[in-house]
Amino acid sequence: MKKRAIVYCENQFGTTDGKTANGLIREPGNYIITAVIDSSKQGQDAGRYLDNKFNSIPICKDLEDALLHSGQTPDDFIFGIAPTNAFLKPEEREVIIEAMKAGLNIINPLQEFLTDDEEMMACARECGVTIRDIRKPRPKKEWTLFTGEILNINTPVVAVLGTDGACGKRTTAKFLERGFREKGYKPAFIATGQTGLIQGAQYGFAMDAFPLQFLIGELEREVLRANKNEHPDIIIVEGQGALSHPAYASSVGILKGARPQAVILQHAPKRKILSDFPFAEVPKVEDEISLIEHFGKTKVIGITLNHESMTDGELEETIREYEETYHLPVSDVLKTGTDKMIDAIIDFFPSLKKAVVS
Repeated sequence: MKKRAIVYCENQFGTTDGKTANGLIREPGNYIITAVIDSSKQGQDAGRYLDNKFNSIPICKDLEDALLHSGQTPDDFIFGIAPTNAFLKPEEREVIIEAMKAGLNIINPLQEFLTDDEEMMACARECGVTIRDIRKPRPKKEWTLFTGEILNINTPVVAVLGTDGACGKRTTAKFLERGFREKGYKPAFIATGQTGLIQGAQYGFAMDAFPLQFLIGELEREVLRANKNEHPDIIIVEGQGALSHPAYASSVGILKGARPQAVILQHAPKRKILSDFPFAEVPKVEDEISLIEHFGKTKVIGITLNHESMTDGELEETIREYEETYHLPVSDVLKTGTDKMIDAIIDFFPSLKKAVVS
């Protein structure tokens, strides 16, 4: 049975820092989302605000309002903001404590682990609720180094990488997973960030919580585990950051740990500077493709777009322009679907032409 949850995203719903909440509204996974908290957008429908698709999830002023709209008290309170510094503000601590006093378990996706916080744990015990730190890694003694076994699997592995952080890589990866499943294939999804794990991904971990040396081995472990347990037709790996990004190294770990034979590149055409890093420009698509293919010894076989700040007309024109320029299929999974990308992946991997269930 799916759990019911309120998602907290004050002042950030629909923005890049609200990507955890955004993702849960688009793909709640194991949850039924009963309300979103963002007083700056109070009274609106979350789906309508985010994607112009009505979903009956209200955006509420505060926790009291969200509880009222939720009816029966939900199971969980999910902190849906993903700030760059990954630490709670004083007012955010207060609302989490308020949620525990209301009887909600806490789902915390930040680098600040609340299970190490004496005040938070004391409150949780007093209120009879639990706290789950999504990013908290397994015990160090269980960490694994790269073994090279990934080089021996025959299952196609595709990674969705990007030209920036928070540009839609996980959304595209999840839509591809769904699209393959709808076409009769058996995909396996590897989560590499907090939102996918909250959604209920069976395989993966929060990459940015690990030292780079172990990050590569841990990702190899998850891909191998999914391949052994699921016997999938294809493995889809969620990307993180960008290979060219001056502040993030996760894409390095993905290319080394998952060894994708093919890559889908996610790009936001209207974005000129990197999110949260105003001193750095978004790289050119052709430069990122060249870097990925050279560093990862892989092939970029499609481009997916993030339509932020774009009209439908601009999106259509950009898709035509990019296909003529880069000679690759181009789409926006939220606007134009996944068929182009799935067809490109099937064309690239001969085994997929035989795997489909008729």
